[in-house]
Amino acid sequence: MRSTVLAPCIAIICIFASGCATKPQPLYSWNEYQPQVYEYLKNDGSNAPEDQLLKLEEAQEKVRASGRALPPGFRAHMALLYSKSGNQEKTIEQLTAEKQNFPESIAFMDLLLNTFTGKKN
Repeated sequence: MRSTVLAPCIAIICIFASGCATKPQPLYSWNEYQPQVYEYLKNDGSNAPEDQLLKLEEAQEKVRASGRALPPGFRAHMALLYSKSGNQEKTIEQLTAEKQNFPESIAFMDLLLNTFTGKKN
């Protein structure tokens, strides 16, 4: 009788213990995003946007290659930098991508898109 109760208990303990042994992977790959935002804010946005864009574009490619997702705000920050460099097409592209990937940002992204295009979205 004792072994019939003991065996399932040991099996359950092993299942729970193996579940605790695996480390969950983060949902987003933050990569170069946070240091670039910090650099932008530290210098009041006075650095050339092209330098930051190059680093963020490289980070974006690394994230795509790893199969992970870009974090919230990554594309919006790139849109800000593209707008500062005068590339309106890329600005709109990045704001639209941010809106599609993070539906909770739709209202704000629509406001920004309206600012850049002059149209209601």
